[in-house]
Amino acid sequence: MSNNGRYEYEHPELKQEDRFTSPASSLPLYELKMLQEYIHGVNLKNLGSYLPDHKKQLMLLKFFKHKKNQLVEVFSRDGQEVIKTVGKVNIVGRNFVMIKTLFTRIWIPYHAIHSAKTPFGIPDLPSGHQHVIYDTELRRRILTNFGETVSGKEILKQQFFEESLNTNLTLWLGTRVTLFAGKTIKGKLTKILNNTIQITDKKKHEISINNINYVKQGRFISYFQRLLVNVKKGRFRKED
Repeated sequence: MSNNGRYEYEHPELKQEDRFTSPASSLPLYELKMLQEYIHGVNLKNLGSYLPDHKKQLMLLKFFKHKKNQLVEVFSRDGQEVIKTVGKVNIVGRNFVMIKTLFTRIWIPYHAIHSAKTPFGIPDLPSGHQHVIYDTELRRRILTNFGETVSGKEILKQQFFEESLNTNLTLWLGTRVTLFAGKTIKGKLTKILNNTIQITDKKKHEISINNINYVKQGRFISYFQRLLVNVKKGRFRKED
């Protein structure tokens, strides 16, 4: 058997059209994949040990990214109150996770989370990332006009950036929310400036982003409120 024939026999999985790629390792691909996941986990644990102040954020970020579009059960705290939230992971931000239920949209900052897990009886899948199909036109637009292309699509922003809580909430200005920050405040989200959020009901309330423990919003009501706001601005983006 020739050298080319031996290579084709030993690595049939590396054939692409009429060519072969070089093997990334001497290990079989399934074993290499398991080893890589183990190494990534160990590296994350070591990083958390060296950066203890950021360990919780790093671990939660990794956990929720692996649970994207999957059902999770999150226990968080607002003062002495423990809040249990069950829903699908929708957005994984730098310092928060957004979870959706059938009727509600919920933002939970990482600092308020006590524990998170897959609900009992639900398959614990390794990853549920939402994939984006990069066709030729989209690749060209990303390469030639990255900023405008990515900023115009919510799914692309989530792929390339990890938004902060205040950045994401800016998208919902003009809609009503219920906010938990040691006390419960209900009203319209009217302004976000210098890490301060302003809620307006009968009077204005200004709350530091760092003091927010939970934000809740009705999905259907907010959809029409957001539609009205965007129509006034002469633009409209479909709900995520």
